[in-house]
Amino acid sequence: MANVRAIRTHIKSVESTRKITKSMKMVSAAKLKRTQQAMNALRPYAGAAAELLARISAAPVAGENPFLKKRETKRVLYVLFVGNRGLCGVYNTALLKYLAALCEREEREHAVLVCGRWGRDLLASSALPVTETIDTISDAPTKEEAGELAEKLKALYLSGEADEIVLVYERYYSALRQEPETLRLLPIEPASAQESVQIILEPDGKTLTDELVRLHLLSTVWSVLLEAKTGEHSARMTAMTAATDNTEQLLETLNLELNHARQSAITKEITEIVGGANALKDSKEGKRA
Repeated sequence: MANVRAIRTHIKSVESTRKITKSMKMVSAAKLKRTQQAMNALRPYAGAAAELLARISAAPVAGENPFLKKRETKRVLYVLFVGNRGLCGVYNTALLKYLAALCEREEREHAVLVCGRWGRDLLASSALPVTETIDTISDAPTKEEAGELAEKLKALYLSGEADEIVLVYERYYSALRQEPETLRLLPIEPASAQESVQIILEPDGKTLTDELVRLHLLSTVWSVLLEAKTGEHSARMTAMTAATDNTEQLLETLNLELNHARQSAITKEITEIVGGANALKDSKEGKRA
């Protein structure tokens, strides 16, 4: 009976785990749908903003925007977008390995700014030169959150604390495919002179360029945030689906073991009862003889 009790306790534990993983799967699926819709809606806008900025930046009247100027790159800032929590497979660890490889190859002075609550202790004990962690990004990034981050990165660039800013994130391709990638945010690469066109700008080239640069940086940061969060929710949903399937398989195995253990216990009890009855019968027959 001790073995039966142990198996039943194990079954209850696995059932509790299955409830948790199934709930997390459903929550991740809901978050994935929301961020995926926002990401798909933003992509055309971000692409149009980048295309328009490229056309305007090629015009001689566009003015000299500080984010379009080339300068010597002495210090690189990598902005790493990790998740807010774990339980999402290799999503976060793959990003860390990817960034670690980038930093190993980097010959210039570099630093890392982390966006996300996951792995604070792990990052602190790593060799990565983490200077700051922003843990206020929600699971469904808003325009306001993207704007705050964009303004912070612009300030770091203008102050000279970073001569180049590179975003490191998991690009979302499908529910089963996310791959680490980099995207240079600043400085913005202006269009070549061959792409220059004769256009009339109102109110003036500088004002229009400044506003387009602001919109471009905002849409780029927001797009990366949504891509990263969509990948995180997708990876967690996949991981929790696999965990739920594993618990169901384990429950089937445990139920079989429980049935075998109960059958063995019942057989043992019947054998003891029959043995006791036979012994009692033999004892009575011996007394009569």
